[in-house]
Amino acid sequence: MGKATNLTPVCRTVRSERYFMQSKERQMREQARVRIVRGVLAIVAAASIGCATATQQSERGQGGGDPLSAQALSRRLYAFADDSMQGRQFGLEGNLKATAYLAAQVQRLGLRPGGDNGTYLQEVPAFRISLSPGARVMLDGAPLELGTDYLPAYPSSGRVHVPLSATIIYGGNLADTTTLISPEQARGKAVFFNATNPNQAMFARAVRFTTAAALISIQNPRMGNPYTITTSQDTAAGLNRFIVSDDLARRLFGAEVATIAPGTAGKTLSFSNYAFTRAPALAHNVVAILPGSDPAVRGQYVAIGAHNDHIGMRRAGPLDHDSLRTFNTIAQRIVEARTKMTPGFPGQGLTPAERASIKVNVDSLRRIRPARPDSVYNGADDDGSGSIGVLAIAEALARSATRPKRSVIFVWHTGEEGGLRGARHFTDNPTVPRDSIIAHFNMDMIGRGAASDMIGAGPGYLSLIGSRRLSTGLGDLVETVNRQQAQPLSLDYSLDADGHPERLYCRSDHVHYARYGIPVTFFTTGGHMDYHQLTDEPQYIDYEHLRKVVRLIHDVTVAAANVEQRFVVDKVKGNPNAPCVQ
Repeated sequence: MGKATNLTPVCRTVRSERYFMQSKERQMREQARVRIVRGVLAIVAAASIGCATATQQSERGQGGGDPLSAQALSRRLYAFADDSMQGRQFGLEGNLKATAYLAAQVQRLGLRPGGDNGTYLQEVPAFRISLSPGARVMLDGAPLELGTDYLPAYPSSGRVHVPLSATIIYGGNLADTTTLISPEQARGKAVFFNATNPNQAMFARAVRFTTAAALISIQNPRMGNPYTITTSQDTAAGLNRFIVSDDLARRLFGAEVATIAPGTAGKTLSFSNYAFTRAPALAHNVVAILPGSDPAVRGQYVAIGAHNDHIGMRRAGPLDHDSLRTFNTIAQRIVEARTKMTPGFPGQGLTPAERASIKVNVDSLRRIRPARPDSVYNGADDDGSGSIGVLAIAEALARSATRPKRSVIFVWHTGEEGGLRGARHFTDNPTVPRDSIIAHFNMDMIGRGAASDMIGAGPGYLSLIGSRRLSTGLGDLVETVNRQQAQPLSLDYSLDADGHPERLYCRSDHVHYARYGIPVTFFTTGGHMDYHQLTDEPQYIDYEHLRKVVRLIHDVTVAAANVEQRFVVDKVKGNPNAPCVQ
């Protein structure tokens, strides 16, 4: 999420096409097949060249030492969360660089390819949706600027129903259903909805206005992207939805929104050449296998995973790193104080008044060092820490003189930030028999955990989620291995409580394994002020704490791969197609 020092070269990659169902898209995929066969080797070769320095430094610096050491973890994370990875956003070049880096590393370790066609990469079919060149939106005949005045809510199908023109009408405040106009009043109109502290539940209320010509709400268009990446195969036309700036919201009616009564008509929107393009996007899971040592159970697997993607770059331009982190530190203290007064409060953001109350003394910061403009969401903890943890465990097991009885499959999922897309694709299309996977261990944000990061955290803190939701035996094994550590960690199950408002059980990749009845454990050191911020950078990771967590997961993996009998699923398995419930 933030600006990292360029200490280590990162890896290069090549481009490949995505799978498309339509005839033209199918032809594109066939053309890409030839490139994919050649390209996988080229990706790894280019990545190996780009990462050679990192590998040499690692080997020289450790003298062939412990890949699970704090020093080794730090060196790898500075490479993986480097600025040149461009925030590793799903479907974009930065994420391809990240997957190429991982593929090169597991090839160097001699692990067996577990992806498509004898490679380390599993394609995740994806599409990039963007507004077509020449598309225009006008307000009373005056053109609006894309990304400044407005931004579409890009339909996953790439198709929307768009009128030539429509009168704007104020639909009311989504926070108060008593103010909303009727669907009949909205028919054929461009309906503008106001919302105070909007959330997903509020915007779900707008879905009933299916006969509207457009649905409009306020949000800063500069903060969004001029595209979206989707894995949806849906081709049905969607609702025409978009967001507008505060300034444009006032211009729609010629008055402040707060002074307008529901049903009030405003100006006229018109649309010219308003259409979307749906083009191939680029996305891969990285999959590698360490074969087991016991022929009797080598066909069974313990799966270890993390997500290789993050949220990219800030389109609205850079912010000053130090003043942003100072602001976020103060903001966290405010939220913590509120949470202490209301235990179990789900952690809503700052109110407008609280935000306005924070004053950062920039002059004091400038006396320490010059401004540091920052626009890269490096994601050092989310989930650079987990990705590097999986890689460190892979190296430790590959170098070990004694291998586990069962095989271990390492999966770095893509698209977690966009809705757990890579994990869903892998579990729906596993490259080993699904019923041969006896357990899955997920690492997501395992590099922090200090008391200053989260209420209830501290030295040795580790949160476990889902470890007994399907198999009591798996949960018991994790605790047993932890007690055997030289420095046992303090295990916290509070975030795993049924109905917990943060819903972390449903928000990371493990849930797609669990929906198929595979016992899981989600390891995390929890949230902090730098979550999804430009300031989630390698210098703020607690590498000694990270080492302890990764060592525990390594030992749990070995123990799970060596159990006499596979874990008994003694809890009720859910419907794999049903929504997740915490």
